[in-house]
Amino acid sequence: MAAQLVSLPEVERLSPACIRILGGNPSKFTLQGTNTYLVGTGPKRLLIDTGEGKPSWIAALKRTLAEEKASVHSTLLTHWHHDHIDGVRDLLTHSPDTKVYKCDPHPGWADIEDGQTFEVEGATLTAVHTPGHAVDHMVFVLREENALFTGDNVLGQGTAVFEDLATYLESLEKMGKLASGRGYPGHGPVLPDAPAKISEYIAHRREREQQVLQTLGSTNASATSTSSSSGRTDSWTPMELVKVIYRDYPESLHQPAVGGIIQILQKLKAEDKISLERGDTWRLKDRSSL
Repeated sequence: MAAQLVSLPEVERLSPACIRILGGNPSKFTLQGTNTYLVGTGPKRLLIDTGEGKPSWIAALKRTLAEEKASVHSTLLTHWHHDHIDGVRDLLTHSPDTKVYKCDPHPGWADIEDGQTFEVEGATLTAVHTPGHAVDHMVFVLREENALFTGDNVLGQGTAVFEDLATYLESLEKMGKLASGRGYPGHGPVLPDAPAKISEYIAHRREREQQVLQTLGSTNASATSTSSSSGRTDSWTPMELVKVIYRDYPESLHQPAVGGIIQILQKLKAEDKISLERGDTWRLKDRSSL
């Protein structure tokens, strides 16, 4: 739920060793488009992510490589989502000798191991496995800048989606200790202070979790209940929770918010703080959780 998106150029040098090339695929899910990064200072570079195969992306990459008098030695893919890997085919058509690395790789690609280091002139990247947004998600520490390529676990604007909240929070805690400099996200503008943004993400998730607990601990006057003559109940559906917690947001955003609320409910259930009642209604088990 990002605010008004800032404008980003198609190609921008972000530091002596890092050039961002947009994937040419802007949308409400990808923000300004998928960020891909050309990393290094010499004739051989590393490329982080490849966009989703848009012609404008490969054209911009070729143009940038020509200007830099460089080639892509290896491409490192943060995770499996199509807007990060579908440009591999175009990349290999242009540069057949480029080696493709990914955690849990496709046939013909190489695996990325947790802690593996990739080095070219002017850039040393260390891969760290940080599942949450996706089970194969990797971030990369740029040693020369003490910077972090955050993939889709942390974005330049708004908040990220995730597959498993507990795992995601563990990865965010890990990421906050990896680097003290800037963050280069999978979508959106550069993060001036990566640890600060990661801390903000963790606090936001904890706040949402507490809001869910507090709402579950209140009476749901809008629900119908067969067990109460007043029609009031203390059980809630995910959408009923969304309508309370996101009441200041446009209704068009309520349905997309349900997925995140369900993730919170599943985490709280695993912690034995809430229970799943009949159908899709949830109830607080222990008021000491509030």
